[in-house]
Amino acid sequence: MGLRTFLTDAWSWLNYKPAMAATLDGRPHRALAPELRATWLPDDSIRRLAAYKLLSAYDCNQAGELATFTGNEAAAERREFGDPSTFVDTALAHLLGKTQQIIVPGAEHAKDEDATPEAMAAAAMQQQLRDWAEAELLPLRMQAAERKAVLLGDAVYLLAWDPAKGRVTLRTYDPGFYFPVLDDDADPGDYPSRVHLAWEIPENPRRGLKARVRRVTFELGPIAAGSADHEVTRRYPWAPDRPSTLTCYLSDAEWAVDDLRHGQTLDELPLDKATFRTRPDGQVLNRLDLVIDFIPVVHVSNTVDDGEHFGQSTLAKVMQALDELAETDTDSSRASATTGAPIIGLAGARAEVDRVTGRPKPLSVEPGTIFQLADGGRMDVLDTSEQLAELRARVEEIRDRAAVNARLPAVSLGTVDPTDVPSGYALQISLGPLDSLVDSMRLARAHKYALLLKMVQRLHQAGRAEGWPAGGTLAARLVFGPHMPTDRQAILDEVVKGVSAGVFSLETGIRMLQDAGYPIEDAREEVARITARDVATSRDQEARPPSSSAS
Repeated sequence: MGLRTFLTDAWSWLNYKPAMAATLDGRPHRALAPELRATWLPDDSIRRLAAYKLLSAYDCNQAGELATFTGNEAAAERREFGDPSTFVDTALAHLLGKTQQIIVPGAEHAKDEDATPEAMAAAAMQQQLRDWAEAELLPLRMQAAERKAVLLGDAVYLLAWDPAKGRVTLRTYDPGFYFPVLDDDADPGDYPSRVHLAWEIPENPRRGLKARVRRVTFELGPIAAGSADHEVTRRYPWAPDRPSTLTCYLSDAEWAVDDLRHGQTLDELPLDKATFRTRPDGQVLNRLDLVIDFIPVVHVSNTVDDGEHFGQSTLAKVMQALDELAETDTDSSRASATTGAPIIGLAGARAEVDRVTGRPKPLSVEPGTIFQLADGGRMDVLDTSEQLAELRARVEEIRDRAAVNARLPAVSLGTVDPTDVPSGYALQISLGPLDSLVDSMRLARAHKYALLLKMVQRLHQAGRAEGWPAGGTLAARLVFGPHMPTDRQAILDEVVKGVSAGVFSLETGIRMLQDAGYPIEDAREEVARITARDVATSRDQEARPPSSSAS
């Protein structure tokens, strides 16, 4: 009977799109070809990759172009003015804040007079991680990865030890290349024990190369033994007192697309048809033992896990509003054309005759044009200015509606005149939805960046890098800076009054100034400087003789 399928999943908010609805039965729409028609793709990845492609089209102002492939020919005239990209960039800017800083708890006590060895170790590790982040351009790579996460819902980091550089390298991958192998009964929040990074390489006729599939696989498994009945254990530098039987294997291979049969998914590609890559030192990358007991791949989701391994785009809830906005922009553009160059109806005008063809020439209206009208003639002008004004008001209404539903207030998008805000308190209230959005996005990432920094430490230990001692891994986290502008003068006045009145300590006041963006690197050093200056001032005043007045 051709019954329709109703499916609710992480990407069902795109089901209204013809290209996405076609993926309900596992077969992607031809508009998504050739990427999503590859036979090696897992069936459960079709909808995810289709969603990525649709979201990328919106980000690049190509949603109308993509819609023409689904039979909507009128979409070729669609006007797209970058509103989705603005929403993504705004959410990204507030997520990251002005600064990102690596913090190791306990490092702030390293300069105390009675500092413990643990505090000294925490401070040393904090400095090591910050030096690594600077060398590896961590803020720049975070910008690239997090924009993918905000737009598509997911981002992927890959860590690897580089002997030539003597440090861990960090790379970002498009989430469309990420294919974790998830067990049916596993918790979606659990870390997978097998991960593929795979993509298709197009053919190159000039070099005589056919289309290929490259698959980089990381897999946890027992340490290889000399005999089948002998279990091998290994003591890793980060857990010297706990023997482990697990290690991570790396495989990097290519397959010719012509050698793949239908039904062979990414996890089942034939090894006898594989061409394994080799490292510069000649090592074949076929189940290479990395001598670590974890997979050095970190998947970052944009939203808090609610039963799905993958995250959700910031644009998810406002996609239809963005479509309506583009359609209204298109109507407004058409109306502005008839307003700027109005349609004119002439009655009783004598048209000039073309001497060659003997036919009347088309009439055109230009500045200074004069028409001679017969008795009773008239000229009527079609005025569409009222419709244009209504459409422009409709555009603002839809944009405001989309901003509210995306939890990006108009003030955060820069569309509100600051003079229209009655008070700072009213501004703070209007930014409440943005606060909750940023808090939830940062919560979804907190443990992922803690995991990344843990892997950085362990890979340096495995590579026997200088300055990275063996032993337990120290907890480290990535702290994002404030996402909203602050009234620095008001905070300074508050600190001065609070410290002077003894309401809070000088240390608390210094931390408040740090949070407000004042260039204070170390709170304790700043307190020591202020205290030393006050002591010196007091001594000068005591040593100064009292002034006497002449009698």
